[in-house]
Amino acid sequence: MYKNGQVFFFTFMLGLTVLILALAFAPAMRESVDNTRATTVGDTIGMNCSTTTSTVNKITCTFVDISLFYFIGGLIFIAGSIITAKLIIR
Repeated sequence: MYKNGQVFFFTFMLGLTVLILALAFAPAMRESVDNTRATTVGDTIGMNCSTTTSTVNKITCTFVDISLFYFIGGLIFIAGSIITAKLIIR
């Protein structure tokens, strides 16, 4: 029995699952980044990125802001890699 078609659909479903997880994680991560960059209010400790004068805080705020793009973009890249790997490797 030729099972290449079944494996293709399995890898397609696996890649689609990773893509859906990336899109599901995006709002929660965005909220986490926003809370990290905000000012300290009550029990929530933030870095106060809008009015900081410290160079270390400015760099940290930049890396925290970029981390969302890299994490979600990396998951989308992995999903695409899973799908195209099966198309290339037969």
